[in-house]
Amino acid sequence: MTAVEGTVVPVDEVEALAVDGLHWLLGTARETEGGGLGWPTRPSDDELNPMFYSGTAGVVPVLLEARRHFGDDSYGDMAVRAARSLAAAVDDHDDDSLYFGRTGIALVLRAVHDELGDSGAGAAADRALRIVRSRFDGTRWGTLFELMGGNAGIGLGASTLGDAELAVLALEPYLRTAEKTPSGVQWAHRPNVESRLHHVSHGTLGIVSALARVGRATGRADFVEAALAGAADVVARDEAGPDGFLVPHSDPPWRPDLTQRISYGWCHGPAGDAQAFRVLRDVTADPVWTSLADRCWHTVTRSGLPQRLRPGFWDNNGRCCGTAGVLALACDRLAEQHDAAADAGFTHVLVADLAARSTRDGEGARWSNVEHRATPSALEPCTGWAMGNAGIVRELLRFVRLSRGGDPAYAFDWPDQPSVRRAAGAA
Repeated sequence: MTAVEGTVVPVDEVEALAVDGLHWLLGTARETEGGGLGWPTRPSDDELNPMFYSGTAGVVPVLLEARRHFGDDSYGDMAVRAARSLAAAVDDHDDDSLYFGRTGIALVLRAVHDELGDSGAGAAADRALRIVRSRFDGTRWGTLFELMGGNAGIGLGASTLGDAELAVLALEPYLRTAEKTPSGVQWAHRPNVESRLHHVSHGTLGIVSALARVGRATGRADFVEAALAGAADVVARDEAGPDGFLVPHSDPPWRPDLTQRISYGWCHGPAGDAQAFRVLRDVTADPVWTSLADRCWHTVTRSGLPQRLRPGFWDNNGRCCGTAGVLALACDRLAEQHDAAADAGFTHVLVADLAARSTRDGEGARWSNVEHRATPSALEPCTGWAMGNAGIVRELLRFVRLSRGGDPAYAFDWPDQPSVRRAAGAA
């Protein structure tokens, strides 16, 4: 079942769907030693997962969002218990990155400290960042060398946590590893590969976002210059101008047997490209970046999503690769009052599609993504930020609040999504 254009789900019903999504999510939690709470990636998994991308750290932001939205401290209590589980994982987790490792865990722990006054969470965040620093080899932390799993995300996270020195250490290697192209620069996302990825999650624009934000925060003009060169390379690859913006996943294609050449979501498409251009807008004050973000939105809204036009097209509801990630950008645009009427219409289509695709019963609401190459194609619902309830419910709650004239800010901002900026003269 899918949403029909023009469908509007009443805001109270969207809020009720979010409540049901929280109910299912809390029902999948597991108690840990010392009174903590942890989440697996999927309810059927034996092991708990501490990551932001797909586990416990990614659940905490929606708990903070629900606490703020409903004024219900029980969600804060659960966030504190989740922080205990994360604190216990800091020493043994074998990854240091923003989305998959200690840097993301540290950000979440610090948020619990700042929002709820939990000193243990604050101490664990500091310990996590010390470990991250100790594992730097002078160039990188592991195989990945991008936003989600590598230096760019660690630099962004360190800057957000107030460690400017570590942020600079993480990003300086991009200055000496940049590869010149006819239009700018690019970077390899991992060693010994020919393909170069272009978008936010694993490609050039994710590195651009980190260089631009950290460059501004630390006064490093060379970082900002490298960010602009990276963005220039991606902009030169556009295939949808002058009105739209669409760049292939990678050149030469990375794993073309598994990866489509064109995507539209946050991770590898214009929904995420627009967020990188919003960062550059804020850093440079150059209106060209607002124009490029608008062109991304033009392409997204005319792509056919959230309809599933063919096998493999738009099979995901989640924040990383699917509808919830587009909803995040839609709500950013509504808050910044671009073309409010048009943006609102498409935003309602996205919300209606999420409502239509939910499974709701006595256990609550959850969403199944699709693997069209498998039979059966419906995948087990996930708990976390990237593909599961945590990421979807967080965006639904923000949509509800924005629809009622409330604050568009999240309870806890993630560092690669810029805060909304009201247009000049906006109410």
